[in-house]
Amino acid sequence: MVVTPREFWAGRRVFLTGHTGFKGSWLSIWLKDLGANLTGFALPAPTKPSLFEAADVASGMNSIIGDIRDADTLINAMRDARPEVVIHMAAQPIVRLSYEQPIETYSTNVMGLVHMFEAVRKSPGVRAVVNVTSDKCYENKEWVWGYRETEAMGGHDPYSSSKGCAELVTTAYRRSFFNPDTYNQHRVALASARAGNVIGGGDWARDRLIPDIMRAIEAKQLVRIRNPHAIRPWQHVLEPLSGYLNLAQKLFEAGPAFAEGWNFGPSETDARPVQWIVEHLTQMWGDGAGWQLDQQDNPLHEAHYLKLDCSKARSELGWKPIWSLEQALSRIADWHKVALQGGSAYAKTLAQVRDYQEELGF
Repeated sequence: MVVTPREFWAGRRVFLTGHTGFKGSWLSIWLKDLGANLTGFALPAPTKPSLFEAADVASGMNSIIGDIRDADTLINAMRDARPEVVIHMAAQPIVRLSYEQPIETYSTNVMGLVHMFEAVRKSPGVRAVVNVTSDKCYENKEWVWGYRETEAMGGHDPYSSSKGCAELVTTAYRRSFFNPDTYNQHRVALASARAGNVIGGGDWARDRLIPDIMRAIEAKQLVRIRNPHAIRPWQHVLEPLSGYLNLAQKLFEAGPAFAEGWNFGPSETDARPVQWIVEHLTQMWGDGAGWQLDQQDNPLHEAHYLKLDCSKARSELGWKPIWSLEQALSRIADWHKVALQGGSAYAKTLAQVRDYQEELGF
């Protein structure tokens, strides 16, 4: 019997770390709309404004403000929630901030992950765990082809390195405690998910391209771009989130068959340079929006080219991106115009989630 995603998630007990962040807020709204019994665990929203507060994400779920670096609090929260599915998204996610705060970056992204796995070990009802890392977990050699799940882990900066470490920790826990060969004893299927640069309405983080563009546009200033030729695998936030939901359901239903690392990136044609993004988004916005090159020195290392090979997810999970980059940018402009005019952030976010679901065939 085939179980549809909506049937699967309805009433499902889900524990989501990082629910106050940008991606976590979008996923929380989606899971609540699917009828999941959702518990979130995270620090307070990382920005002001934030999608978490603007869309009142805490409503209709059990929202716990806590720090994954506090092992006891995390373990007790997960035990109390009795989840069947755990999705780990809590992280220090900003490359440039990792240069300023390397200790916090490693303690959150590596030891915080260890604490999450220990909480899973002490929560006997968990059946599926998805650890969300990043495309930056790979040792970036500036290849023109996409990185596959079997490529070496690495990272130049503390953030990227911490995500490579997180993948190694995941592999160690899968081999040591959640081994597929002994699945019938522990009943936990563990996978990691690696996504590219996600974009969407309601992201106000600093040192991210789309938030920087939108802040300048809304302030009627020229957008300042420091690295116009850098190429990234841009994708709307709902694209990898659909991959995480797909993967979690497969882990729950089929167990160790899907307990591996997975890439969720955009179509080949949507690995675009920064300049292409800013030109298209400012044109969509209109009202005199434009950009200029930031001439200030940038001493920090930044990768120029990075993309993912997602053929494994396409062939084995049946997952594929739905919205083109141009469609994603159009929805971002639409989202922010509604917010700028005082419209409901929650209603607009939910409407886009449902539009995406309809195209996805949920």
